Amino acid sequence: MIAFLSGTVAALAPDSAVVEVGGVGMAVQCTPDTLAALRVGQPAKLHTSLVVREDSLTLYGFAEDDARQVFELLQTASGVGPRLAQAMLAVHTPDALRRAVATGDEKALTAVPGIGKKGAQKLLLELKDRLGAPVGTAPAVGAPVTQGWRDQLHAALIGLGYATREADEAVAAVAPQAEAAGGTPQVGRLLKAALQTLNRAR
Repeated sequence: MIAFLSGTVAALAPDSAVVEVGGVGMAVQCTPDTLAALRVGQPAKLHTSLVVREDSLTLYGFAEDDARQVFELLQTASGVGPRLAQAMLAVHTPDALRRAVATGDEKALTAVPGIGKKGAQKLLLELKDRLGAPVGTAPAVGAPVTQGWRDQLHAALIGLGYATREADEAVAAVAPQAEAAGGTPQVGRLLKAALQTLNRAR
């Protein structure tokens, strides 16, 4: 099993990165917030999970080992494959998922594309004793929106190859969504929305 990759980022795409390790380019599927921290030409270390299928070998990469562990635990629930597990981590942090499961928060799970009300109820039952308790602290309710997300999102879009003007327009387009979040917005979620805006514009 490949536990992690450490090398230079050779290329970035909306849902994946290529990391050059010893002259070999390793394609890794990543969540938007993981991709947001990567820059082409810069060193990176990704914690990875290798998913083996009859017709494919797919690497999934995460900035933190905690996310990789949660990714693998999610797949122990019936009906959860790597794509859905990755989607869950694209929408929620590992601790947010733990809190959702611990408190029986169906709404949090149905926010993930591909999970309906019945699916959420089933997942809450199956994952209750598997994910464990949150390891971090919950963000304060009503905390002021920081301006840091703008810089992070802009840098992520530039890193994906978009022009400065396109990045500026995409950041402006998702600003209302960030303000409506009422707390520190998740850059990963905003990046997904910004990419959708850019794809519609092209």
